[in-house]
Amino acid sequence: MSEPASAPWSIAGEYFENCNCTVACPCIFSANAPFTSQPTEGACEVLFAFHIDRGSFGDVSLDGLNLGMAARTPGPMIEGNWQVALYVDERADDAQGQALQAIFSGAAGGTMGAFAPLVGEVLGARSAPIRYTVEGKRRAVEIPGYLTMAVRPIPSVMGEDAEMVAANAHPFNPDGVVMAIGDSGNTYTDYDMRWDNSGRNGHYAPIHWSNA
Repeated sequence: MSEPASAPWSIAGEYFENCNCTVACPCIFSANAPFTSQPTEGACEVLFAFHIDRGSFGDVSLDGLNLGMAARTPGPMIEGNWQVALYVDERADDAQGQALQAIFSGAAGGTMGAFAPLVGEVLGARSAPIRYTVEGKRRAVEIPGYLTMAVRPIPSVMGEDAEMVAANAHPFNPDGVVMAIGDSGNTYTDYDMRWDNSGRNGHYAPIHWSNA
């Protein structure tokens, strides 16, 4: 791939996240414009996990691959200066790894492309084993040595089997993200950062992204 950011691409799968804000995160739930509010802890420290059921980047298949991402902003997300680290599924070959980095760094446009101007520093992109699991309504990911994260739905007035879904709230899926909370033991350690987002805000949703 001589021009990895220019290829047509699409992915379908799901994602989940867990940040250090209390529930619900004011970055997207407040009286202010989205991403303009101060995170509850001052800085935003958020972890993302992605699983691709079906995907392609040009003629490169991305089916079944996983990716992790850590992002930190020193204040409101819209003010930029994001630090971002990527974790690429070790099963990806060179072409697949380049494609995943292009999509999730925002270099290839699409959903993440809107956030690319806010990134001040890409800390790195590591190849690593990524175990992404779904058990009922619980999502979990493990990247050994770096990240352990799981989320579950927050309680709903309609019962524990009914997810609370926020529509028109999150750019990853405007149709709706599930309101969730991080499990105990959600930790991240890398690049001189140590986070514990246990019991903090989370979301999960299907994703259908492309640069079309």
